Amino acid sequence: MKPEDIERYGDELYEALLARRTVAPLLEREPDITLDDAYRIQSRMVARRVAAGETIVGKKIGVTSKPVQDFLGVFQPDFGQLTSGMVCREGEPIDLGRLIQPKAEAELAFVLKRDLVGPGITAMDVIHATDYVLPCFEIVDSRITDWKIKIQDTVADNASCGVFVLGQTKGDPKDFDMSLAGMVLEKNGELFSTSVGAAVQGSPVNAVAWLANTLGVLGIPFKAGEIILSGSQSALVPVVDGDELVCTIGGLGSCRVSFRGRSAV
Repeated sequence: MKPEDIERYGDELYEALLARRTVAPLLEREPDITLDDAYRIQSRMVARRVAAGETIVGKKIGVTSKPVQDFLGVFQPDFGQLTSGMVCREGEPIDLGRLIQPKAEAELAFVLKRDLVGPGITAMDVIHATDYVLPCFEIVDSRITDWKIKIQDTVADNASCGVFVLGQTKGDPKDFDMSLAGMVLEKNGELFSTSVGAAVQGSPVNAVAWLANTLGVLGIPFKAGEIILSGSQSALVPVVDGDELVCTIGGLGSCRVSFRGRSAV
């Protein structure tokens, strides 16, 4: 794909973010778009956010579960970049008016205490580099109309990043088995789903190691203090005004999020 096309699509997605509107799937308009093209479009979109005053605060891993991989026709995760403009505080309702077509995911977040530079990173390296882990919610949001996405669409759209909320209970990753830790997700006081960490690449720590190595090949390090969202352990949860979600991870604690207002779609 030509540089001018990369720039045009990156700008289109950034402008859709600002205007709270959707655009037609990129793959429908550019059938030959590659995954590399999609990541270059993502970089352009994120660069626009940084130029507008946001900072990079971490990374997110997506497409970690087999059902989602089957749906998108890919068999490896993808990644996006987290910015300061995506951070929401637990206890403060998320304004749906800033989102387009949001869905919530419950997952485990890692906060690093030292740089983690691939390739060659193992799960044990991730554990030693992690300051603490927390339960969290990522509210994914697509700028692609009706979520009609394939892997190239979601990658270009910064892995469908919306906003995220970190819980307040910090855990030492050496203190519990992240692959066996159960997660219970409740919606409006009723059970919505249950899962275990093994649903994410065998363990959330494996997903973080994968991304450290993938980024390392690209010359991108994980930096001390960065937040890494390791991938959803729950099904996608559509949310509307008044909804409240709670995810609880065994041996760690809970994260709670509520919503107000109306989304753009």
